[in-house]
Amino acid sequence: MNKVKNRILVLSGKGGVGKTTVAVNLALSLALSGKKTGILDADIHGPNVPKMLGLEDEKIKSKGNFMLPIEHKSKLKVISLGFLINEKDSVIWRGPMKHNLIKQFVDNVDWEELDYLIIDFPPGTGDEQISAAQLIGKITGAVIVSTPQKVAILDSVRTIDFCRKMNIPLIGIIENMSGGIFGKGTIAKIADENNIPFLGCLILDKEIAESGDNGKPFISDNSLSSDSFKAITNKILGACKNG
Repeated sequence: MNKVKNRILVLSGKGGVGKTTVAVNLALSLALSGKKTGILDADIHGPNVPKMLGLEDEKIKSKGNFMLPIEHKSKLKVISLGFLINEKDSVIWRGPMKHNLIKQFVDNVDWEELDYLIIDFPPGTGDEQISAAQLIGKITGAVIVSTPQKVAILDSVRTIDFCRKMNIPLIGIIENMSGGIFGKGTIAKIADENNIPFLGCLILDKEIAESGDNGKPFISDNSLSSDSFKAITNKILGACKNG
């Protein structure tokens, strides 16, 4: 981990807001731009990063005492519990076991040199987030993902509070699934009220959902959504002093 320049957490207060979609596309966007990038899937009960990258059939190998991350064709390096269990297996673990796994992913993975490590989490502010804050070392910052719904907004405000109590810098917040049935524009107001940067919107788009299911992240295509996300990525890069 000492060879990782920037460590970015992707968080959400509520499930189902597209946090993993943002984490995967952010990591792939950085890798496609030539940055040495890794993604650590800390969502232990729902490790979906391998599926979203089309890597679900891969298995982790080791070198001495270290695990070797799976390498995507973009050269993005990936580690996830999803590589270590069967796809249909449930993970029935208490806090200490989750802490130990995250510690292994931090201490016993041969990441080599990375410009960016993106860490994807389950929703909320529980064991995984606390463990990461304790184990990862110097965190560059957190990106929060929310939809415009009131219930998602309430949970996002709690996530902002969590970051401040844990002394995690806030890079900003993204409004995902903007428009249509969810409404739009509310997350920019929340960002302003909480004095954090608003990073931009991703529209409610069926193709974004399908891209994750198909293992082909939307950032690799030319579309309105990919253009919007590239602008968001550039804002995140601008917040990283070690970019």
